[in-house]
Formats: sequence, structure tokens, C-alpha cells
Amino acid sequence: MERLARDYLPPELVQTSQLHNISGSVAVQARQTKEETQWLLQCADSHSSIRGVVGWVDLRSPSVGDDLSHFSQHKKFVGVRHVVQDEPDPHFLLGAEFLRGLRQLTDFDLTYDLLVFPHQLPAAVELVRLLPDQSFVLDHMAKPQIRKHETEDWEQNFSELARHENVMCKLSGLVTEADWKVWQQEDFTPYLEIALDAFGPDRLMFGSDWPVCLLSAEYAEVLGIAHSLIDQLSLDEAAAITGSNAENFYGLVPD
Repeated sequence: MERLARDYLPPELVQTSQLHNISGSVAVQARQTKEETQWLLQCADSHSSIRGVVGWVDLRSPSVGDDLSHFSQHKKFVGVRHVVQDEPDPHFLLGAEFLRGLRQLTDFDLTYDLLVFPHQLPAAVELVRLLPDQSFVLDHMAKPQIRKHETEDWEQNFSELARHENVMCKLSGLVTEADWKVWQQEDFTPYLEIALDAFGPDRLMFGSDWPVCLLSAEYAEVLGIAHSLIDQLSLDEAAAITGSNAENFYGLVPD
């Protein structure tokens, strides 16, 4: 993990991503503190390349409405995420208090990023069924077992989730689920094809997972993995996955 043991800040991302004609990004929370959410919004104020922020608030808190109201005053606050993958309860998403908080997101026109492991997908399926008016996006394709070349159990629940039209999916976070540093391009092909078949080009978006991706691959390599699928599509479909789908989903506005 030594590669991550330093600061990674917006100017470095801009320098890296602009080499590949990527002009903006959505910053997504890592720590579960409101202080980090505020800091990300401050970064967005200072850097026009940050088009939106997916932050964290305690959705189980009785005062979650006050927190959502506070952060929603910032035009770049576009959504919320909780690191559900770290929760020991596989049904965490369906907890009464968590559901109560999630139901308030629509009042503020906010999205929700689903960060789960494959064994948590059944709960995610039930969640999106319970909240059909809430917009969801699945992060990192639910982290399939790429290093083990396993698809069966993951694919069944992944495809079931995709049947719900209020869910999109990020092509992201795959390199860290593969065999670090020794992965091959073809390791990702079956997973990308399953994602395209399940969600279609109108409900997929590219995500770099930078800087965490650096544990296994450089930014250009991560983009190349996504383009191994995207380059097979039409220009309009490619543009959707690399930009307009995210803009529409998060409701991004020009700086």
C-alpha cells in the first residue's frame, strides 16, 4: 500500500487526466466524515475540473435531513455514498434507519453510489426495488473476483440489479480486483461484456478510481481497459460512457 502513502490532490489528477482528453471528474468520498465532505466541496470551489462531489453523511442519523440541507446549498454536491463494503452485515443496506435516511435523498435531488461486494448484491437488488424513484449507480461493478476468474454468482445478482432502470454502473475499480501488476487485458473482457449486456451503453460510465487504481495500474492503463470495450461501440455510445451519462446522472452543471 506504499503507493498511496502520500497526498494526491486535484492538480495532479488534472495533469494526468487531461493527457487523455478528460476535462472533468466527480470526486467521491473515501472517509466517512462530514469534514471530508466539506473539504471535497472546498476543493471543487478551487478547481473547476471537479464537476461534482459525492460526499458522506450519516444516513442513520436523526438529523440527516439537516446535513443534506446544509451540503445541498453547494451546487456541486450531487450525491451520497456509504462504504457498505466494510459493513459486516450483508443486509446493512436494508436497515430501517439507513432506509429512512436514503428516502430523504430524493427531496434534495441527490444520487446514491452503491459500494458493495458481490455477497452484498442481493440486498442492493432489494434496495433499488424498494426505492424506484431514487437514482443509484453501482461502483466498481460490485468488485467481481477477477483474480480468481469467477463470474457465475456475481453475474446472476449483477444482472438482476441491472434489470432495475433506476440503476447505472461504473466501469471502474477492476484493476485492484485483478492480480496486481501481473494482470492481462483479457482478464477483464468477460466482466466488461457482461456489464455491457446487462446495462447497455446508456447506463454505463467510466470511472478511474484514482488514486486507488495506482496500486495495480497507471491511469492510462485503467482507461485502456475501459476502452477495450468502448472502442467497439459507436461514437455516440462511446461519448455517453466517457462523459454524458455521468453528466446526466449527476446533473452536472458548468462551473
